[in-house]
Amino acid sequence: MTPHVSKMKYNDYSKMIDHALLTPTMQVSDLESGIDLALAYDVASVCVMPYYVQRLSERLNGSTVKTSTTIGFPHGANHVRTKVDEAKRAIDHGCEEIDVVINLSQVLSECWSYVAEEIGAIVVTAHASNQKAKIIFENCFLNDSHKIKLCQICTEQRADWVKTSTGFGTGGATIADLKLMIEHSGPNTQVKAAGGVRDLTTLMEVKKLGVTRCGASGTPALLDPLREQLSLPPVKLNSKPSPPTNANY
Repeated sequence: MTPHVSKMKYNDYSKMIDHALLTPTMQVSDLESGIDLALAYDVASVCVMPYYVQRLSERLNGSTVKTSTTIGFPHGANHVRTKVDEAKRAIDHGCEEIDVVINLSQVLSECWSYVAEEIGAIVVTAHASNQKAKIIFENCFLNDSHKIKLCQICTEQRADWVKTSTGFGTGGATIADLKLMIEHSGPNTQVKAAGGVRDLTTLMEVKKLGVTRCGASGTPALLDPLREQLSLPPVKLNSKPSPPTNANY
């Protein structure tokens, strides 16, 4: 196995991972260590709390790891104008991908015109700056008809991804939900799993289904076994990350 082939196969999986740094009690040192980890594992993106987006963008500058954050997180109950304003601010601060929680109240009430308008406004905001939008369903609170309708709306509104969960609900991604979302999403709308993909075996399984991204906070558990299989060196991290110098972060 040549190094080139090993690298290619490794990135097939590492570039599925959106490394999540979203626990609200995380301190700056935790965020900085998490960014170090994401860079070392060469993941797809780091998804950080909105207040830290500008610092994250600076840290990731020059790398192949993208800056992402959440909007209306985790409940999705914000007014659509608030979500749009959040998205604009995040993009202004260097965000490349936004993960936006739907308005669950409106979905469960089947107020589909509101849901479509909100999703459309978010997608237009992201695409106007050549950035991407992932729409979070929170499937644990929905039935299959809701999920199917949301996939159809997201396809019509040109969302880049549909995403199963926030990771803060009562459940995460399931194989059944991922199959359903892939089946009912258009060819230009990808599927992201969040919550439930915690080992390499499951990561490989969802990749075979057609899932292209997975939100994860336990990235080493997913990728260390793969690196070992491919005879890649173990990832080594600095024990003391450099703190930001700007007190506004």
